[in-house]
Amino acid sequence: MLPAAGPSPGQTCGAVLAAAVLLQSVCVAVTFLYFTNELKQLRDTYSKSGIACLTGAEIGNFIQNLDLIESEDREADPCWQVKWHLGKLIKKMMSRSYEEKISAVNADRALTLSHTDGQPPRSPVNRIAAHLTGNSNKKNSLSPRIDSLPRRGNGQKINNWESSRKGHSFLYNVELRNGELVIPQTGFYYIYSQTYFRFRKNENEDSDLLAQIRNPKQLVQYVYKLTNYPEPILLMKSARTSCWSKKAEYGLHSIYQGGVFQLKREDRIFVSVSNSDIVDMDKEASFFGAFMI
Repeated sequence: MLPAAGPSPGQTCGAVLAAAVLLQSVCVAVTFLYFTNELKQLRDTYSKSGIACLTGAEIGNFIQNLDLIESEDREADPCWQVKWHLGKLIKKMMSRSYEEKISAVNADRALTLSHTDGQPPRSPVNRIAAHLTGNSNKKNSLSPRIDSLPRRGNGQKINNWESSRKGHSFLYNVELRNGELVIPQTGFYYIYSQTYFRFRKNENEDSDLLAQIRNPKQLVQYVYKLTNYPEPILLMKSARTSCWSKKAEYGLHSIYQGGVFQLKREDRIFVSVSNSDIVDMDKEASFFGAFMI
């Protein structure tokens, strides 16, 4: 009688392989279920802790000690990032609100001081500026010699400036009275002026006048301020010595000066010149102005 035959080597290998595949599938399934459950628990925990980060009294202490906590171990607090960003945002909003309140307080204080000084409040849109140009009507532009008049300083005051927006002239919140700019508000002003001296030879000119002009002569421009003081106060003076050739048909010269001065309300400023006989009131060459800075 023949003995029973055992499993062949091929069958044994197949069984081992099937068992290995089955075991691997079971391990993968178990691992997947385990990590899915852990991730779900971690998500729920993080969500609850994120909400907890924004509740409770601890957020106030965190914001107060934000700079100190920033230098400590961040890993010790799982809510650190949430609370840190929130704290920075709140501090930024509080700082902006504080700056706006300070600006409002300073504006109210400046307004109160201006009223105390007896001045109307200055609006940012109301500029104080003036630019006057020469008037071609020379006979009416210069006053009689200033030396003979009280409170008028040296030289001859230029009386008749062009201010009616013809050409480049204008007046913004400034009044012009008899060639004088009236200051409407106390403050610092930039004042400037230019005078154009021009002589043209004419055969019919008086020989004495001709000889006087041809000789070396000082051409002077003065800028004065009138206050309650009995005499005008000289702000600026510029002078040049000129000697034109007898063969020249024209003799031309201009003097410009400017500077910053503190003026009070109701002060008046004006320009006077020497040698008025040769002053040319051309609007582009002779001008006078001021503006508040």
